[in-house]
Amino acid sequence: MDVTLKKYIVGKQIAKILLKQKAVIAIALLLLAMMFSGTNFFTTRNFITIFRQASPMLIIGMGVTFAVICRACDLSVGSVFTFSGIVAILLINNGVNMYLAILLGILSGSAIGFINGFLVVHQKSEAFIITLGMGMFVKGGALFLTNANPVPLDIDKVGWDFMNIAETVTLGLPNLVWWMIVLLFFTFFLLRFTSFGRNCYALGGDYDVAKYSGINVVRTKWLAFVLSGTYAAIAGVLIASSTIQGAPLGGDAIPLEVNCGVVIGGTSFAGGIGGAFHSFVGIMVMQLIQYCLGFFGINAFIRRLILGILIVSIICMDCYTIKRKKEDV
Repeated sequence: MDVTLKKYIVGKQIAKILLKQKAVIAIALLLLAMMFSGTNFFTTRNFITIFRQASPMLIIGMGVTFAVICRACDLSVGSVFTFSGIVAILLINNGVNMYLAILLGILSGSAIGFINGFLVVHQKSEAFIITLGMGMFVKGGALFLTNANPVPLDIDKVGWDFMNIAETVTLGLPNLVWWMIVLLFFTFFLLRFTSFGRNCYALGGDYDVAKYSGINVVRTKWLAFVLSGTYAAIAGVLIASSTIQGAPLGGDAIPLEVNCGVVIGGTSFAGGIGGAFHSFVGIMVMQLIQYCLGFFGINAFIRRLILGILIVSIICMDCYTIKRKKEDV
C-alpha cells in the first residue's frame, strides 16, 4: 500500500476518534489551560465545589439521556426541577411527613413525564413542542403556588433533617454528589444491562425496525419520558434540601443547557447513540467552562455569550455528523 494512502487512512481514523471523543478532549484542554493560568485552580476544595454545583445538572442529564437515546428531547425538565422542590417544601410546611413529602415531590415529576410520554407516544406529537408547552404550564403552576416568591422551609417541622439529605458530608463529599454518583451508575446499568436499555437503543436507531422486531416501542419511549421527569424531580428535591427553600424563579436555562450537554458528550439527537457516561462528560464540559470563566472573574453576560456560541457550534457539529452518516450509508 502506498505510504501516502496509509497516512491518509491513519489520519482519517484519528480524526474519527477525536470527533467521537470531543467532550473528553475539551475537558483536557480546559484543565491544561487552567494548569498554565497561574491560579490555584487545582485544589481539592475547587473540584468538590465543581462537582457539587454540577450535580443537579448531571442528575437531570441522566434522565434526559433516556429521551435523547429514544430520538426525542425533554424541554420540561427545568420547570419540573423547580416545581418538585416547591411541592416537597409546601407539603412539609403543611405537616406532611418529610419522607412522604419527598416521595410526592418526586412523583410529581414522574406524573409530568407520564403525561409528556402519553402526548408524544400515543398522540404522536412532536416532543420538542409538547415538552416545551408542558414546561411553560408547570412553571406557571409553580409561580401560582408560591406567588412568584421563594418558599422557605419551616425548620420547626423537621429541624435540619431535610437539609442533611443533600448537605451532609460523607467521605469528604456532600451527599448531593453521592446521589449524583449513585444515579449515574444506576442509569449506566439500566441502559447497558437491561432489556429496557437495549430497547431504547433499538428504537432510537430505527423506530420501525424495532417495532416490527417485537419491541414494545410505545411502552419503552413512554417510560423514557417518565424517567426523565423523575430524575428532574429528584434533582429539584435535592436542591430544595440543599437551600432549604423552594424557588419558583429559575431553571429556565436548564433544558437547553442539559440537552446540549448531553449532545456534546456524544448522545446524539439522531437517537440510538450515547449513554450515561457520555452525558456525564458532556455536561461537565458545560459546567467546567462556566466555572473556569467565573474563576477568572469574567462577566456573567460574557459567560452566557460564550456558552451560547458553544451550544450553537455543538448543535451544528451534531447535525453535520448525522448528515455524514447518512451520506456514508
